[in-house]
Amino acid sequence: MILQVEGLTKRFGGLLAVDEVGFTVERGSVHGLIGPNGSGKSTVFNLLSGLYRADGGAVRLDGRTISGLASHRVAQAGLGRTFQEIQLFHDLTVLENAMIGCQRVTRAGPLDALLRRRWVRREEREIREQASAWLDFLGLSEFAAEPARKISYGHQRLLEIARALCGRPDLLLLDEPAAGMNHAETGRLAGFIAAIRDRGITVLLVEHNMKMVMGLCTQVTVLARGRVIADGVPEAVQRDDAVREAYLGRPAC
Repeated sequence: MILQVEGLTKRFGGLLAVDEVGFTVERGSVHGLIGPNGSGKSTVFNLLSGLYRADGGAVRLDGRTISGLASHRVAQAGLGRTFQEIQLFHDLTVLENAMIGCQRVTRAGPLDALLRRRWVRREEREIREQASAWLDFLGLSEFAAEPARKISYGHQRLLEIARALCGRPDLLLLDEPAAGMNHAETGRLAGFIAAIRDRGITVLLVEHNMKMVMGLCTQVTVLARGRVIADGVPEAVQRDDAVREAYLGRPAC
């Protein structure tokens, strides 16, 4: 088990957005976190990654409590993520965007970089090599020197994943990575996610493409109105009446 979430709660004024959510993620798996729009999925991601501070509950990553840590500390603890909205530096090259993800695990500070010490130059070479390796893994090498704004939307989605992987995460949170992709791009993305898992990186996936979720995930947690309404293997979750009602708005017949 790599992630334990217990009683996670978040309020925005009078709105209870996340209501005592709890689930676990097994190491080396792809775990789905699904639910209708407004069910609290992205809020949970923001709580896990330190962008929001929880009002209650606990989160443990690899046995270490990360609740209340700042986002950069959570990243250093081994959690990486992408976002629903693409957040790239569009005037930087594809390679430079990927390299930014490596900054989470570098030792050099501003003064070290200014003085250009030998070990800093060596670290920069290692960062470039690591970023290049992930671009190659995701089929982006040919675009390495292109400004990020010039590559296709689907490739920009993959670039965000490459940048997150450059932070050397043990757990990777993917927030609707297939949003806006066509059928061919989605199929290719699913293959990459499986390959990431096969490299020993656990994936927690928020996604509305149910074919992808059911094909990739070994466990699925379902949210509705900020609460967990189902948790289990994909086949059982698909048959769950509470899940069908949450998605269809009425009890299953």
